[in-house]
Amino acid sequence: MRYMLMQAYGPVELQDCPPMTEWAPEDVRAHIEFQHTLNAELLASGELVDAQGLAGPDVAKFVVSDGVNPPKVVDGPYPESKELLAGYRLVDVDSVERALEIAARSSAAPGPGGAPLRMPIEVRQVLGAPDPEV
Repeated sequence: MRYMLMQAYGPVELQDCPPMTEWAPEDVRAHIEFQHTLNAELLASGELVDAQGLAGPDVAKFVVSDGVNPPKVVDGPYPESKELLAGYRLVDVDSVERALEIAARSSAAPGPGGAPLRMPIEVRQVLGAPDPEV
């Protein structure tokens, strides 16, 4: 079963955590090393499909289209937005319990001073397309 693990960065758990751009360089390196190590472990176990960090919401675009008229493209984020999707992992695992275990490890990634970030990780099963033969 495939699951998307979405790493949210926002005020829910991180009220006292500054943006990564304000972290000490050694804290940024430790965080990125943690992510690379976790990805390498998941790749070695055959569970990692893809993992990426995402650009900040200051460069996000929202697109709306009716398929006929030119699409409407709006810069994001909206000012009232308090959190952002910082990155994701797509994993292929045997159970939801394993997906939750991976999400828990990811949530505890080190932040400033090495303290666990406690990032909220949204875990959602990836659904396949319906079988056209049915």
